[in-house]
Amino acid sequence: MSHTYCSNRLHVIFSTKDRKRRISPEIQPRLWGYIAGIARHHGFEAIKVGGAEDHVHALLVLPPSMPLAKAVQLLKGSSAAGDHFAWQEGYGAFSVSASQTQSVMHYIENQPAHHARRSFEEEFLKFLTTLHMCSGKGGSSLRDFGHTLWNLPSAEALG
Repeated sequence: MSHTYCSNRLHVIFSTKDRKRRISPEIQPRLWGYIAGIARHHGFEAIKVGGAEDHVHALLVLPPSMPLAKAVQLLKGSSAAGDHFAWQEGYGAFSVSASQTQSVMHYIENQPAHHARRSFEEEFLKFLTTLHMCSGKGGSSLRDFGHTLWNLPSAEALG
């Protein structure tokens, strides 16, 4: 085959440094648009960006030549503005099928209402457990995986 065809849709989630609530509702639309523009500038697409005061959700479409880690590095590095928009180390990324794209977009659009009922920590742990990631069997626990995402103490620190 002489062409490359792929469908790399990814739901990416990352939080502000120290989980500080620095993304006020007044600036969220500008920041979401800015993040989408960063993606466009670097040759990939953020088809929906949203979030809350302490974290960002982005539904990305990556070309085959763009590694996920590089895309996230570009988004976080280019949107950080000193202490005001410093991002926490790490991120979560979850593949999205074409048939689930609309529901993920709807989910991202409705973050303010969603977080009136559930914290970011509860939301992210639900993602991890639903997708059977980092189960703690023979590897990292959810708490180990999450410590850099929202400053939870590692398993070693808890004893």
